[in-house]
Amino acid sequence: MALNLHLFRLFAAVARHGSFSRAADALHLSQPSVSKGVRDFEAQVGSRLLERRGAGGVTLTEAGGLLMRHAAALFAAERAAEEELAALRGLARGTLAVGASTTVATYHLPPILGAFHKRYPEVELRLTSANTREIAELLSARELDIALVEGPVDEPGIEARPWREEEMVLIAAPDHRLARATAPVSTDALAEEIVIVREPGSGTRDVALAALEAHRIVPRSILEVGSTEAIKQIVAGGLGIAIVSAAAAADQIALGKLTVLRAQGFAVRRTLTRLHLPARQPSAPAAAFDALLDRSVK
Repeated sequence: MALNLHLFRLFAAVARHGSFSRAADALHLSQPSVSKGVRDFEAQVGSRLLERRGAGGVTLTEAGGLLMRHAAALFAAERAAEEELAALRGLARGTLAVGASTTVATYHLPPILGAFHKRYPEVELRLTSANTREIAELLSARELDIALVEGPVDEPGIEARPWREEEMVLIAAPDHRLARATAPVSTDALAEEIVIVREPGSGTRDVALAALEAHRIVPRSILEVGSTEAIKQIVAGGLGIAIVSAAAAADQIALGKLTVLRAQGFAVRRTLTRLHLPARQPSAPAAAFDALLDRSVK
C-alpha cells in the first residue's frame, strides 16, 4: 500500500497541533477539508488514527502514534530532496527559511534580513520567531535553513557555534525603590524582589536563572511571562525587576520608562548562537546568508 503523502501531511499536522482547527489555520486550509483528508487517510490505512475529543481536540490512537513516529523522518527526507533541487537553481530564485529566538529576531536580525533582500531580491524570505527550544526542534525537522538562538542548546544532531555576544541588564522602573539607590545595590536587596522571567524553553529565561544562581540570589518570587516586550511593560509599570538583553531594553531606557539597576558584582553577558545540522549541505541562499552573518560580527 502506497501512502498518500498529502493526506499523511494533513494527519500529521492535526496530530502536532492537537486539533483540526489549529492544523487548518497552520496549513491555510478550511477545517472541513482537513477533516475530510484525515478521514480519507484513515480509510486508506484501514485504522482509526485519532480519537476526537471535546472542543475539537484530538489524541493519537496506537496506530496514529506508530505513524507519527515515522512522520518526522519522512518529511525531513522530502525537504532534503527539495533543498538539493533548490541548491541547483542557485540564488536566482528559491526560498530561505530563517528561524530565530525572539530577541534575536526582533533586535539583531532585521538589518541582516534587509541586506540579504537587497542583494538577492528574488529569494523569498520566511522568518519564524519562537523560543530557543522551538527553533531547535524546527531545525531538526529541516523546517529551517538558518537558526539563531539566544540560549544554550544541547540537542542530539545539532551543532552550536558562537555568533556574537551581548550584554544583559538588570532593569526596573525609574521610581522603583532600588533605582533610587545612590550606590550599587546588594544581592540581598535583589533577593527581596519579584523577578520577571520568560517562559520555559526561552533562552533569555535560562540565562537569567543561571545568573541568579551564579550570584546566589533566591528571589522572593518569580513571575513567568511569555514575551520580552510584555516583561518590559510589566517592569515599567512597577512590578518587579528583570534581566533582559541590553538591546531589547534600549528603547524603553531611552524613553525614561525603564532604568538599569547597578548591583554589586552583577554582570551578565551571553553568547548568541548559530545552530547547524552537520550532515546537511546548505542551499545556495543559506550559504549566502551565513556569509552575511559572518560579516555582521566583524
